Amino acid sequence: MKSKILEIAIEQFSRYGVRTVTMEDIARLAGISKKTIYQEFKDKKDLVKETFANVLEEDREKMRYIMEHEDGVIEHLVKASKMMRERLANMNPMVILEIQRHFPEAWVQFETFKEEFVMNDLVNVMERGKSLGYFRAEIDSNILARLRVNQISSCFDPANFDLKGYDILELQLEMMDHFLHGIFTEKGRTAYNQQKATQEI
Repeated sequence: MKSKILEIAIEQFSRYGVRTVTMEDIARLAGISKKTIYQEFKDKKDLVKETFANVLEEDREKMRYIMEHEDGVIEHLVKASKMMRERLANMNPMVILEIQRHFPEAWVQFETFKEEFVMNDLVNVMERGKSLGYFRAEIDSNILARLRVNQISSCFDPANFDLKGYDILELQLEMMDHFLHGIFTEKGRTAYNQQKATQEI
């Protein structure tokens, strides 16, 4: 039952935002009483925290798989881009902002995820890419990884981007593309464009 509630909560929060969806909505969609939800979760904050934890764990597993099975730097970048596209494609952009403002315990999980997984993955990929000649040898991987993580975070704040006709996925992909072309060598740029065309990302 707990898994079913979490599955529905993830789908509803992603589509409509966290604050709009009520415990009654989730109970109705799950075909259970609201009392049953409160047997599994203390309150809505607890449900949001566990829902967000599940989403981040799913992303951790995908990133671990990419790290362990994608030896090629370019292939790794393409797979990471595809993963981001899939995660953001159907997500209401208000979700991240709502969690940041109103569910701080859940937001701490996202900050930890960025530091422990995203930062570490970026540094490793850039160091490997430098050794293979895909990235400029003079870049500082730690500084550039921090810059990229900050770029990712900035896109979730509507105060930074009030662009009509653009969604959060377009912003993230555009900024990722700009970042990569700033650190690529010509060899890396050519390989990345070829891999993108092959994978149709």
